[in-house]
Amino acid sequence: MSTPERLIESTRELLWERGYVGTSPKAIQQHAGAGQGSMYHHFSGKPDLALAAIRRTALEMRATAEATLAGDGPAYDRVASYLLRERDVLRGCPVGRLTMDPDVIASDELREPVTETLQWLRERLAGIVQEGVDRGEFSASLDAGEIASAIVATVQGGYVLARATGSPEAFEAGVRGLLALLEPRP
Repeated sequence: MSTPERLIESTRELLWERGYVGTSPKAIQQHAGAGQGSMYHHFSGKPDLALAAIRRTALEMRATAEATLAGDGPAYDRVASYLLRERDVLRGCPVGRLTMDPDVIASDELREPVTETLQWLRERLAGIVQEGVDRGEFSASLDAGEIASAIVATVQGGYVLARATGSPEAFEAGVRGLLALLEPRP
C-alpha cells in the first residue's frame, strides 16, 4: 500500500475510533508508519487528509449499501437485505458517527460527504419503497420518503442503542420491528 493510501486508511480508522479532535497528525503518522514529511508531502494538513478519509468512507458505505439494494427483486426483500446485512453493530456506522463529531459538522467541507451520503441513501431507499408501492407490494398510503427516513433512522438509532447497551440485540430488535411493520400483507 502506498504512503498516501496508508495515511488515508489510518485516518479513516482513527476518525471512526477517536473522532476528529482525537485524531492528531502524530497519531495518523504513527498508525500509518509514515513520517511528518510524507504526510505533508501528500496532504496540505489534517483537514485535507480527513476530507480524503471521509470521502473514502462515504464511497465505501454507498458501495456496500448498493450491493444489497441492487436488483429487481421485491422491494421488501431488497430493504430486508439492507437491514439484515452483516455489520459490526457495536462499533457503529463510520459515517453516522461523523454526524456526532462537532468538528466535522462545523466544517462545511468535512460535513458535505457525510450529508451527501445520507441523502443518497434516503433517496435510494425511497426509490425502492416507491417501486414497492407502485407494484402493489406496499400500501399505496405509504410515503416513500418518510419510510426511507425511518429505515435510515432505525439503522443509525440501532447503532446508538447497541453501543449504549453493549449488545447488538437492541439493533436487531429495531430491525425486526421495522421489518414487521413493512412486511407486505396478503
